[in-house]
Amino acid sequence: RAKGPVIPAASSVVAVDEDWDGGAGNFLGTLYAWRKACLKHKELTGNDLAAELQAGASVALFHTAGKGTRLAPLPGAENNNKPGVKLPAPGCPSILECVIRQTGAFASSRKGRLSVYWGDQVFVPSVAVEYSSDYHADILCALGPMPSAEDWAARSLEKYGLIASRDDSSVAMMLEKVTHAKATEQLAALTGVDRVGTSLGSFSLSAAFLGALDAGFAPELDAKKGKMDSDPHVWMPMTLGEEDYTKLMLEKGLFDDAGAKAHHARVAGIVGAFGPTTGGLKGMFGSVNVGPEFSWFDYGLLALYSKNGLLLTEDSDDARLARCFFSIPDGARVSSCCSLGSCQVDGVSVAFGSTAASGSVTASAIAGVCTGELTAAGAVLVNVCAKKILAAKGSVAYNVVDHSEEGITLGENEVRVGVFTLDKDRPYFEMRSNVAEIDGGKVFKDRVCGNAMSFSEVYDLNHGVDVTACGAAAKAAFKKAADAIGGFK
Repeated sequence: RAKGPVIPAASSVVAVDEDWDGGAGNFLGTLYAWRKACLKHKELTGNDLAAELQAGASVALFHTAGKGTRLAPLPGAENNNKPGVKLPAPGCPSILECVIRQTGAFASSRKGRLSVYWGDQVFVPSVAVEYSSDYHADILCALGPMPSAEDWAARSLEKYGLIASRDDSSVAMMLEKVTHAKATEQLAALTGVDRVGTSLGSFSLSAAFLGALDAGFAPELDAKKGKMDSDPHVWMPMTLGEEDYTKLMLEKGLFDDAGAKAHHARVAGIVGAFGPTTGGLKGMFGSVNVGPEFSWFDYGLLALYSKNGLLLTEDSDDARLARCFFSIPDGARVSSCCSLGSCQVDGVSVAFGSTAASGSVTASAIAGVCTGELTAAGAVLVNVCAKKILAAKGSVAYNVVDHSEEGITLGENEVRVGVFTLDKDRPYFEMRSNVAEIDGGKVFKDRVCGNAMSFSEVYDLNHGVDVTACGAAAKAAFKKAADAIGGFK
């Protein structure tokens, strides 16, 4: 399905899992996934993926691991396929499909490189995406003048990594989630820095440096032991001196004094033994600017899923970019494949592949909805079938098939999702939550909103199931219910 619309038809797709006790972290996890992908690609095609990379292939790795606790209960509705959660857009694309389509814009600039992305965030640069890959490692960031303390606080920049870049796009310093005062202190000693900005986390590596890192961290990779993330364990020791790095690691509690110094020396040794101009490149670590006005659509939290779904109905630069990305014309926000009878849809709502006989839709985003009577006001509805649907402001319904005469009624911020299984005794059940009041990450193991199970118990129930078969069961149930209502799209 993805080949052609999402990725080039001639591309190879390799899926691997992270069988690493306790998790490897995104840095060791990247190296481990690369190792496993090379083995599986060889097994599937007979081709050497590392050799293809060295010969100029552009390879992308998408991190999709994790339980999706902050997005719960939606990943449960996809049988733990967190990046498979669908968006209220034409064709109900999954989050991962959107990430792959968007990040593909960098492929032509990254021949002979491994690009690493996160599977729950879509970003639209405000500058041209083509660039020259001049450094063995580079990282995406939104660069601009150093913000004031007030602007720093207003933009919550202490929650993000900070990149300081020189005019040749080399990275002078990487700091992870620090205050304005700490950033100012660290940057004061630097020369030639003309731009700073938040890091998006996504990075790319040359084939040569990827090989050096694989060899340098072989003990952990071979034993599948340890946990390391790219910012504190690689970029920071590459850009900070031993004293500053040790001090920062002690403040963060990641190392003791001896451990921080030893790790700094280890990374310095790997980088020092590597030729910065290998392959004709300029140096080791560079920045790739996506522009200070870039748009960032994060779907990793339930509240952000709702917010960014409803963004499609708004009037702002971000909203216009989002509609452009999803190919939603401002003059045709209701797709031609909708059959809405006398249901009145206002000028800001978006609707795709949906059927209704009557009702009204205001300031809502709906996709794959089938109902007799639809009343939605400020709601997000994706793949929902019921005789009647009444959805209040902030509510979310996802993957729900309801056979009752009264249909579905959702209060403000109420969330209702359907979970299809292959269990004959329980082929379908529902989970509830609240966008405004419940953080799935904090209550993942608790039973909330009258649910018979916790989000964690649903995760365990879904573990190891055939996701494709469950999806087929959901589709069949939706069609049967839609046919009973009298319409199916």
